[in-house]
Amino acid sequence: MVKIAVFDSGLGSLSIINAIQKICKSEITYFADQKNFPYGKKSKKQLEIIIKQTIKLLEEKFSPDVIVMASNTTSLMVKITNKKIIGVNLPIREAMMLSKTKNIAILGTKAAIKSKSLSSYIRKFNFSKDKKIHKINSSALVDLVESNKFITDKVYCKKIIKKVLSDAFSDKIDVATLSSTHLSFLKSLLSTEFPKVKFIDSADIVVSNVLENIKKNKSKKNTIKIFTSGNVKNFEKHLHKLGIKNKVSFLST
Repeated sequence: MVKIAVFDSGLGSLSIINAIQKICKSEITYFADQKNFPYGKKSKKQLEIIIKQTIKLLEEKFSPDVIVMASNTTSLMVKITNKKIIGVNLPIREAMMLSKTKNIAILGTKAAIKSKSLSSYIRKFNFSKDKKIHKINSSALVDLVESNKFITDKVYCKKIIKKVLSDAFSDKIDVATLSSTHLSFLKSLLSTEFPKVKFIDSADIVVSNVLENIKKNKSKKNTIKIFTSGNVKNFEKHLHKLGIKNKVSFLST
């Protein structure tokens, strides 16, 4: 049975886990590091310490075949050489290829959007000057997911989505990347509010990388064990609202 560990600072991992389970059967350990939520407001140095400690913990406790770092922010800002680690890459090239206006937006956490790492990542593509990339701090939207308001209060969510994006989205922007795994949960709301914009995330790319790493070593059924470094009962309540009834255990870094 192939063992996959998936982690980020909260509910964002679920978008990746759902995508993995649709494609291949595996034994998944899901660690929501809520003690350190949000990753998007941490410095690069803080993230490096957190991520290295988390990876060490997961390896020692669960011996996974693959570890998915299900956070765009940490995948962008923390460089890990461990071959077991699969990060979440920003689908910028894919977005630009889809764009007819050659004006795309990157929706990400404050830390990611303001980071030198993102600027360096964009420069690698060597886009011509007629291609424009608009970086938008969407930390407020990440909070909508982690608080479960995207399920319990859609009216409030629409208000915040409009507040964050209406001014930033010019008529020219026709493609936006959901460069936080949390934002995948808002895709339908975002598409409703901005029907002329195509929203893309990187779950499919992550799944392809997972499949490549595990080869044919798949399991007969999907299983999942869930851990959090935060409040167990509160996290269980959030998961229950998503239809996930699994027991949650405490795990500290």
